[in-house]
Amino acid sequence: MSKLDKFKRFTITSALPYANGPLHIGHLAGAYLPADIFVRYLRLKKKDVVYICGSDEHGAAITIKAKKEGTTPQQIIDKYHNQIKDSFQEFGISFDIYHRTSSAIHHDLSQEFFLNLYEKDEFVEKFSEQYYDEDYQQFLADRYIIGTCPNCHNENAYGDQCERCGTSLNPTDLINPISTLSGKSPVLKPTKHWYLPLDKYQPWLEKWIDEKEGEWKVNVFGQCKSWLKSGLQPRSMTRDLDWGIDVPLEEAKGKKLYVWMDAPIGYISATKQWAIDNGKDWKLYWKKQENEADESCLLHFIGKDNIVFHCIIFPSILHAHGGYILPQNVPANEFLNLEGDKLSTSRNHAVWLHEYLEEFPGKQDELRYVLTSILPETSDSEFTWKDYQARVNNELVAILGNYINRVMILMHKFYDGKIESDAAKIVLTDKNLDADLGDYYDELHQNLEAYKFRQALQNVMDIARLGNRYLTEKEPWKSIKTEPEAAKDALHNCLILIGHLATCLQPFLPATVKKIIGMLNLPFEAIAFNTEISFENGHQLNAADLLFEKVEDEVIEKQLQKLADKKAAAQPAKQISIVPAKENIDYETFATMDIRTGVILTAEKVAKTKKLLKLTVDTGIDERTIVSGIAEYFEPEAIIGQKVNVLVNLEPREIKGIISQGMILMAENADGKLSFVSADGDMHNGSVVR
Repeated sequence: MSKLDKFKRFTITSALPYANGPLHIGHLAGAYLPADIFVRYLRLKKKDVVYICGSDEHGAAITIKAKKEGTTPQQIIDKYHNQIKDSFQEFGISFDIYHRTSSAIHHDLSQEFFLNLYEKDEFVEKFSEQYYDEDYQQFLADRYIIGTCPNCHNENAYGDQCERCGTSLNPTDLINPISTLSGKSPVLKPTKHWYLPLDKYQPWLEKWIDEKEGEWKVNVFGQCKSWLKSGLQPRSMTRDLDWGIDVPLEEAKGKKLYVWMDAPIGYISATKQWAIDNGKDWKLYWKKQENEADESCLLHFIGKDNIVFHCIIFPSILHAHGGYILPQNVPANEFLNLEGDKLSTSRNHAVWLHEYLEEFPGKQDELRYVLTSILPETSDSEFTWKDYQARVNNELVAILGNYINRVMILMHKFYDGKIESDAAKIVLTDKNLDADLGDYYDELHQNLEAYKFRQALQNVMDIARLGNRYLTEKEPWKSIKTEPEAAKDALHNCLILIGHLATCLQPFLPATVKKIIGMLNLPFEAIAFNTEISFENGHQLNAADLLFEKVEDEVIEKQLQKLADKKAAAQPAKQISIVPAKENIDYETFATMDIRTGVILTAEKVAKTKKLLKLTVDTGIDERTIVSGIAEYFEPEAIIGQKVNVLVNLEPREIKGIISQGMILMAENADGKLSFVSADGDMHNGSVVR
């Protein structure tokens, strides 16, 4: 019995993408493609499932984007909500509803949740000091503050989370915080907010999460345990913002709900809207039932940066509210990297989904296949265009597509595409083939239900490999002359395998499956899971069609060049800082300085210092000792023989017990880099610099 069979229905969510920019392949690999595979699998098993997602349209990230583009938050969310929704639909992510958190039904439900907790005295009300930008006269949302992460020392960490190491932060945790509005250091000012007492819920959370050991992914369980071990602290559920859902209290005018208070509730409000649209009861998918066996199984598919919100904060909100089911699992993925570097929206280092769909029309399944093959299920993985090319050419084209194409061509060549036999129904007749196929099905089910989608896809490809081996072994193109019935039987068995491939590929490559079914001329119902694949005697196949095309080198080079161009364009123009000119002096003052050309004869570091070198310099008028603070930029042995200009009439000065007689002239740029100032040509030592 499958472990899924104990649940009457399934509520599946994927993380709500921020409506402040387009989708890239890292988003797909983290939260959407794995969920879509699992949902399609559940539907094949005839499970009652609702797949929920939508745009997260609140929070500082939206207002930051609006400021950058010189527009309003509403225009930003409308633009990107539609783009994201269209990209998902074209790519084939099969949501039952793609909603948005700007809807009235979501605002109402979020405020109801807040009031429920408020009336139960679940919140802790307190004044705290929060960062305030004096130039802009406003409190700063978490994302309006950047600084150095105390954990990994990333200098561009946000006030709510470090995107490099994934650590969840409070703005006051940052080292050297800076307001992104004014570019200046903010000040702390008192403000009142409503806090969720996570410390109060910690004993309950520890017990609940401990029950998930061995069931949840190791990386998810480990991160949760790490949070609990560090000790949970109350977290503010309100913010001083001008964009978001109003806190429904008279005393909280001008304040908004924290985005991580309202965003997960978006799963529930979207389900409510779906239920209204489809004549369903949303409570069956979210509320606890009298009989536990009637409850829905809630699963959150997310990236690892959202683990704390889905495993700590949202369950605490649901627990405090009461009456709601909690997630059975949160199969979070790690991060997908790109061509040896982290994906970065700010640096435009990404493969954007809408651009891929434009540049590779009809190639959705190729990207689905490659991403599934490298899903970062328990550790970070990497997408490269060369690997994309290799997997498409060597696996989709050479293994899967080649097998199906060979069988279909042979059937049309020898039998005009018509299946004829003495039996009324054509079924799999090779016992060894049937046994191997059964093993692959068992592994496929086990891996899909364990969220091991990479391995599950390989199970399906193993069926294609099995078919290729069988076809090569039987050689029906040869035996057709000597053993025509054996040749026909072998090709019929190969057709049955193609039917099973169509069945098993449905969660992974839905567009390809439609093509296969079209060639087999079968109805979709004939290839559902747990259905024996067969053909009626006399069944007519449709014409063979190539499923995949080879990816040529020039296509890959174009994509690599595109990334390189983006990287170059994202490099900020170097700002040259010019030191302001000093006050004017008269010529007589300048003429008092005696500057001579010279050469460094010896150089050594001054003991117990980092910056000082002791130099012997031939000035043409003498050989003298000069102590110079250039040790951090030059190795002593490297500057012996270096031509220099020396201020020789500088008053002698004792430095670290050494009498320094003069100063080497150096040029210094904005980064503090030093360069010797010296005369060109064969100027002899002692030449006067005028």
